[in-house]
Amino acid sequence: MEVSLNPSLNIQHPELKIGIIHYTKIVVAESPQMIKGRMQLYQENLYLEMQEIPVTERLGIAEWRQLWKKFGADPNRYRHSTESLMRRISKQNYLTPFQSAVDLNNFFSLQYEIPVGLYDIAYLKGNVEIALGNVETGYEGLNGRFNTLNNILYSSDLEGAFGSPFVDSKRTAVSETTTDALQIFYLRPSLSDNQCKELLDSAGKMFNQIHGGDYNTALLTNAAPSTTL
Repeated sequence: MEVSLNPSLNIQHPELKIGIIHYTKIVVAESPQMIKGRMQLYQENLYLEMQEIPVTERLGIAEWRQLWKKFGADPNRYRHSTESLMRRISKQNYLTPFQSAVDLNNFFSLQYEIPVGLYDIAYLKGNVEIALGNVETGYEGLNGRFNTLNNILYSSDLEGAFGSPFVDSKRTAVSETTTDALQIFYLRPSLSDNQCKELLDSAGKMFNQIHGGDYNTALLTNAAPSTTL
């Protein structure tokens, strides 16, 4: 499977950096108590921090709001997934444990202040491409409704769109039967390539400690727009 950036993205948004982690032979289950406790404590600390620094002033959130505008989308109407999570926490509407893979994916998103998607490879067909959506791009999302991705980044395979930094699709959702997964990190362009690679390696190691198996990382940039899993 090849994962690549659409050539138009390299021309119009050369600053874009996308992180890829490919997990194999993982075991997804109920989150261990360590993850549940860490996630709860992290959210409580975030809530206190956001009493001083509002959601939209946090560095990662603000940087992705600017990218949203550059893509042509309205960040106030279509908030990226991490901002939506942060706003929930700012109201003390904390995330409750779901299962180990989703819980850890949410933790990464909050910790790094970037959207992160996780997809079951068993439901992917052919190669994956990341591109900018139009009025015809969309899918049934995890939020329970059909989502149009006009001027929003999205990932697609041979069957069509399946993921984005806005909301992910039901089709490729990770469950406790997942053994191979694709994780996409919508990295902050302001990070250096080395910082991006260190972030991906740190996340991969933590995910691997909880789920076992193996993992490989890749960084997609204007200079290296594709990778083969």
